[in-house]
Amino acid sequence: MYGDLDDWRRPGPTAKQQRTDLVVGAAFAGFGLLNLALARSVGLYSTGVSAAAEQVGWTLLVTLPIAWRRRRPDAVAIVVSLAFIGGQIREVPEQQLTGGALFCAMYTLGAWGPDHRRSKWIRGGIIATMFVWLGIFYLMKLPTVSADDFEGAAGPFSPIAAIALNGVLVNMFIFGFTYFFGEIAWIAARRQHQLEVQADQLRASQAEARERAVMGERVRIARELHDVVAHHVSVMGVQASAARRVLDRDAGKAKTALASVEQSARTAVDELRRMLSLLRQGDGPDRETAGAGLDRVDDLVASAREAGLTVTAGVFGEPADLPESLSQAAYRIVQEAVTNTIKHAGATTIDVRIRYLADELEVDVADNGHGSTGAGPGGLGLIGMRERVAAHDGVLEAGGRTGGGFRVRARFPLHRTAVTA
Repeated sequence: MYGDLDDWRRPGPTAKQQRTDLVVGAAFAGFGLLNLALARSVGLYSTGVSAAAEQVGWTLLVTLPIAWRRRRPDAVAIVVSLAFIGGQIREVPEQQLTGGALFCAMYTLGAWGPDHRRSKWIRGGIIATMFVWLGIFYLMKLPTVSADDFEGAAGPFSPIAAIALNGVLVNMFIFGFTYFFGEIAWIAARRQHQLEVQADQLRASQAEARERAVMGERVRIARELHDVVAHHVSVMGVQASAARRVLDRDAGKAKTALASVEQSARTAVDELRRMLSLLRQGDGPDRETAGAGLDRVDDLVASAREAGLTVTAGVFGEPADLPESLSQAAYRIVQEAVTNTIKHAGATTIDVRIRYLADELEVDVADNGHGSTGAGPGGLGLIGMRERVAAHDGVLEAGGRTGGGFRVRARFPLHRTAVTA
């Protein structure tokens, strides 16, 4: 049952656990001495075999090592068991606290023994020694007992047989449970260790998978960029060089070359936009809206209302002519935020605001849901939002709102003069 766990060595106790053991050991010793005084007061084992000072010594020798039970479980179990037998041989009247200390040491050896195989052997040896001693004790004491000492006995067993059987059964029961619970505690610690190791491995695997996904996406984008854009950029370079050479001699040819540069630039931008949209959307349903921009936000608002949300929407400031790629990126931010609110947030209201500031375009989507950042199949998710915003040198803020809900706010640099020109 435990073979697959035996190679693990349990780490030692923490400083706090060691301090706790010192308190427990002192308590065992203190109550043991008190119980010894009480036993002597009622005359238990008053045969005079051992003096009071010796009885104190045996009691301390059994109970005090519990203070080091988790630091040295092997040694403590051996010392306590031998001292327990010695105390019984010398007829020390205190048997209750010392017996408890013995079982505590046995349990601790099973639960905290650094080498589990060795702790099994030691516990087995201690239990065997205890039963051997029990047999010797009965052989020494029971012959001195006469039937007259049991006046009124009426059970099915003889008094002597009943005493022997009771001692054997009680010790089997106590030692068996001590051994069993020590094993259970050790296995629980081993499984906790395994869970921690698996959790660390899972986190490392997830981080590695994310890194591989990002690298793979970068390689794919770089390959597509080269295939789609490199040709147009090369043509632009050739035409710009030609325009520079003929600018002073033939203005017509220079204008033609510059017009070709302009057209190539627009074509490259359009193809780049379409390529990035396809990379992001794959074959999902959003492929049909690859060229959608902020002029389609009303459709998103309508879909949110159809989903049962109370929607507040508004456009603030003086609208500006936006580059198509920027308009599409802003639209995708709103689309992803609205989609996440509908699918994951459990919200009842959503507020969509588009602000044209002096030098920024701000897109702000807020809801009153439980703050989910999840994305459905084919969605961008928070990582995709950040990549879209970063591609336009913008800033994305996403997180919970004070009082509940979630907000996504993206700010894009807006160069009105450049756009107008």
